Amino acid sequence: MILSDKTIMKMINEKTLTIYPITDEQIQPASVDIRLGNTFSIVDDSPSGIITLEKEIQYKTITTDTYLIMPGHFVLASTMEYFELPDNLTAFVEGRSSLGRMGLFIQNAGWVDPGFKGEITLELYNANRCAIELKAGRRVGQLVFAEMDDAAIHPYNGKYQGQTGATGSRVFKDHENI
Repeated sequence: MILSDKTIMKMINEKTLTIYPITDEQIQPASVDIRLGNTFSIVDDSPSGIITLEKEIQYKTITTDTYLIMPGHFVLASTMEYFELPDNLTAFVEGRSSLGRMGLFIQNAGWVDPGFKGEITLELYNANRCAIELKAGRRVGQLVFAEMDDAAIHPYNGKYQGQTGATGSRVFKDHENI
């Protein structure tokens, strides 16, 4: 079941769902608008020019209120909001259509697990032939919440739990690599 604005507001007020900072204007009929944070990370050049799944990837991270994403470039960014989902709630991350029409692809894995705590890292790609200026605090997407039929037996407690800022891949920590 997708949560309504009424239920989202009730859960925030009861502190069973944490979203901060948040304004009333962000709460939509069936979602919450998410805003762009002020940290941006790009993959640091590796000597071999190859990224592997087994080794930690190095990133260059900057904090700024304005970021220019060049055509064909990829950058990690974070949401301004910090979230704490209860064990019976999951969420879908959706990019804004208005930005997609500019050629800005906004994605994360598209899914936020029950029990997740942290800022959401977004993967941004500029598919346009022009640079796109990004500004911290601007709406970039929305989070759609879905109530599960029961609380998760094993809520999220993975390698991204508690993340803040644009957090790089931690795929090297996967059990397949151990």
